[in-house]
Amino acid sequence: MNFRHRSYQPELLDRPDIPFEEIQRNMHELNFINTWLGGHTITLSGVQALMDAQDPATRANAFAKGTTICEIGCGGGDNLAAIQKWCNKKNIPAAFIGIDINPHCIDVAAKRSLDNTRLINADYKTVQLESQPDIIFSSLFCHHFSDREMVKQLQWMKANARLGFFINDLHRHKLAYYSIKALTALFSNSYLVKHDAPLSVARGFTKDEWLQFFNIAGISDFSIEWKWAFRWLIVCRNTGPENNA
Repeated sequence: MNFRHRSYQPELLDRPDIPFEEIQRNMHELNFINTWLGGHTITLSGVQALMDAQDPATRANAFAKGTTICEIGCGGGDNLAAIQKWCNKKNIPAAFIGIDINPHCIDVAAKRSLDNTRLINADYKTVQLESQPDIIFSSLFCHHFSDREMVKQLQWMKANARLGFFINDLHRHKLAYYSIKALTALFSNSYLVKHDAPLSVARGFTKDEWLQFFNIAGISDFSIEWKWAFRWLIVCRNTGPENNA
């Protein structure tokens, strides 16, 4: 495995013929991995960063009106559930939107106890949102796309989020690859997880590649931080006056 260049081998989860039962098992195990390897913690850090970026004079008013948080590639809804629990704990009124092109993933998400949540089975690029969500994010989603598609995705997220967007995704690194390969071989009961988890790392991006994507997309107001375990948290703030209205 040459980690200097990302893999373009397709993941099994991207196939349209995977049975619902296997999708459900895959989503359950991914939630476990996200919980114990800090993925949900990183996602919550992204939400907090964008909420804190608001003008203090308007923040309280915005919280009173409620915050709308949209996830593209929402999978089984585990990220939305984690954010909803966090918002409830902090008494932050919020509405949620989950978008996924895979109908089985939406079916899994629909089985969760998600309040004030709209689930949409569609390609995110085709969705016509009635109003701008405050925050748009993705988690373990970007590595499914080509380099060119990633640039377009960044531009879409920037154009459609009021406060901004963030990305929680994998750092392509040999230690991450062989670690998750060993862990899933030992503990996973899902052939999807065993195949796709290490491949997802091989399909991930380096910091230099992210910087190049943002440069091509024409987006400059962002931060990128390395997080354990081998994740990138990228936060892009919409700082124009029209975004603080």
